[in-house]
Amino acid sequence: MAELDTLALPVLPLTAGVVLPATVITLTLDSDEAKAAVASAVDGDGRVLLVPRIDGAYARVGTVAQVEESGELPNGVVAAILRGLHRAQLGAGVAGTGTSLWVEAIELTDPPASPATIETGKELRGVLNVLAEARRSRRLPELLRTTTDPAALADGFGSWSDLPSERKIELLEATDPERRVELALNFARDLLAEHQLHERIRHEVTDGMERNQREFILRQQLQAIRKELGDDEEDNGVEEYRTRLAALTVDDAVRATIAREIDKLERTGAQNPEHGWIRTWLDTVLDLPWGVHSDETLDVNEARAVLDADHTGLDDVKDRIVEYLAVRKLRSERGFDERRFDARGDETHQRGHGLILALVGPPGVGKTSLGESVARATGRKFVRVALGGVRDEAEIRGHRRTYVGALPGRIARALKEAGTMNPVILLDEVDKLGADWRGDPSAALLEVLDPAQNHTFRDHYLDIDLDLSGVLFLATANVADTIPGPLLDRMEVVRLDGYTEAEKVVIARDHLVARQLDRNGLNPDEVVLDDDAIRTVVTGYTREAGVRSLEREIGRLLRKVAAGVAVTDGAEPIVVDDELVRTHLGRPKFQAEEIADRTAAPGVATGLAVTGVGGDVLFVEATALDGDPGLQLTGQLGDVMKESAHIALSYVTANADALGVDAERLKTRRFHVHVPAGAIPKDGPSAGVTMTTAMVSQLTQRPVRGDVGMTGEITLQGRVLPIGGVKQKVLAAQRAGLTTVILPKRNGPDLDDVPESVREVMTFHLAEDVTQVLEWALEPNPN
Repeated sequence: MAELDTLALPVLPLTAGVVLPATVITLTLDSDEAKAAVASAVDGDGRVLLVPRIDGAYARVGTVAQVEESGELPNGVVAAILRGLHRAQLGAGVAGTGTSLWVEAIELTDPPASPATIETGKELRGVLNVLAEARRSRRLPELLRTTTDPAALADGFGSWSDLPSERKIELLEATDPERRVELALNFARDLLAEHQLHERIRHEVTDGMERNQREFILRQQLQAIRKELGDDEEDNGVEEYRTRLAALTVDDAVRATIAREIDKLERTGAQNPEHGWIRTWLDTVLDLPWGVHSDETLDVNEARAVLDADHTGLDDVKDRIVEYLAVRKLRSERGFDERRFDARGDETHQRGHGLILALVGPPGVGKTSLGESVARATGRKFVRVALGGVRDEAEIRGHRRTYVGALPGRIARALKEAGTMNPVILLDEVDKLGADWRGDPSAALLEVLDPAQNHTFRDHYLDIDLDLSGVLFLATANVADTIPGPLLDRMEVVRLDGYTEAEKVVIARDHLVARQLDRNGLNPDEVVLDDDAIRTVVTGYTREAGVRSLEREIGRLLRKVAAGVAVTDGAEPIVVDDELVRTHLGRPKFQAEEIADRTAAPGVATGLAVTGVGGDVLFVEATALDGDPGLQLTGQLGDVMKESAHIALSYVTANADALGVDAERLKTRRFHVHVPAGAIPKDGPSAGVTMTTAMVSQLTQRPVRGDVGMTGEITLQGRVLPIGGVKQKVLAAQRAGLTTVILPKRNGPDLDDVPESVREVMTFHLAEDVTQVLEWALEPNPN
């Protein structure tokens, strides 16, 4: 841009708007500085410098304007008519006449347009023509239609358009014509795109209104036709369904599906069999708690207090629930719940954060009641779904609507029962699911318990997506072996291995006694039941991993007490001591001396096993008979256990001399191995060392120590291999009165899971070879 003379001009600040060159404007002189600037210009050559002022700051470039006329309007307002001439760059302040601000202004003029600027100007003119055609209410002024100067066209566009002041200042300060025309072209394109968007929205709104009006008229006509046909009474509740649908918080796909069914119901007469099916489906779908969520309790300390108050022990499960709540709290406080990113780092829709835990343990350890406690601790609703014996896949996914009497599956019904989309759902006895020609329910659970899929779980009856990602699933099982591998892989397994004697006493004192007092109509001040009496019940009348039998025995005891209170009318509290326990419950069912008595004879060893009811003690009896060499097995043994017996015999035969066994006698001896409780099936490799010990004990006539229990798999070379269920087996040994346990050496780290109170009173030997087992288990050789 070419520079002209430097002039001293009064400054008229523009606080609202921008005046570009070649613009004629009537300006109201509201401020004293504006009036002073115009007065100074009239007293001089009639020129004034118009400068935009935004937030107290002046623009770098202003417009030199000629005051065409000024004066007072009929309403008393002072105004002036100004014509923009050309740009001027602000300089330093100078002295001038009057009270206005005077500055040194460097006049700027546009050079001839370059070919590139001319081409850009042509494109700008084309966009302006389209914009003017689209905005019929605003025609292009004469200047824009006739000028051939691209720079003047850009200035005229800035004056004519509705650009914000910031963009107009950009045009004013663009002293380079080529840059100015490019800016104007970009601004014009933005205005055109914005106008097209507004027009599209307006058309969509108009079309929607017209469509609704047309639909309303058609429905009124349909209602009139039904009235003429005598079907007016069957409104079918369509409007009620539409009202309920409008109030639902569902995504567009679900809303469209429900709306189609409502339309179908409206077209279906009451005589049509589908009428009842559609109504039932609509009632079921609309009764689901769409968009309803329980307010979670994210107070970690309060949740832990609730869990501790409801259950004694079970620290692993409690810790996992507290960890889940802590993560939910941090995500909520730090805004992570509003964000979710895919594998490429792009932000996507946020799903819920559920939890899928499998509580595996023997009966009576509190797995089912723990579900209710978790719901209370988290502030959620609780629903229990019993899966034991379920064989039909439709029980989980629902039946197709084509079947008469079809219903949704248990998962959908659980959400309806809970009334929220984020309840705690307990899948009870998941290890007892069956499978037959009707399908495999465990396969249907794969989608339910998969966090990557359950946000779009589709029930066969509903046939719409259900979001289960906010549900906290707890599955219970006695053993994990019968749960299919793919299903088990989708759950986080937490094992509950049973309670120690001390824990059972605390549980009975704090929970079971109070419950049984209430059930038997007794007041707490009428019965005195101390820890010693409870311990007598625990050790003498129960031998289980859980406390279910313990509660039954306490209930039986308190019923006897209640009978006495009823006779004496509760005059004096009844003190329950050891003697009264034996009087009411009879002789003890279990004796600590039983194992010592059974292992006193050579050939009997005490093994440890894990069953569906927890850890247990089993006896292995071996005897040798005259006859052809061979091995007979009894006791309902499984294939793996039979193989362990053959391995044990092979090892003893191959190492007879080292074991102190007469190898010649083995050639004429036939072995019989029996595991008592023959009605109960038994299997597994962990009885290998027990069978070997029983055989060596019988052949060497060295009894097995009565306080020793053992477990471990054996190889043909005599190596002792690791096994599972160490904690359950150790607790079973303690319940049975054993004080020494022999384990495989590689199971040593598993002893960390055993309660410290048990480790302190028991002795553990870790064996690598079966010779070590024999050394620790057998009584010394008298010879």
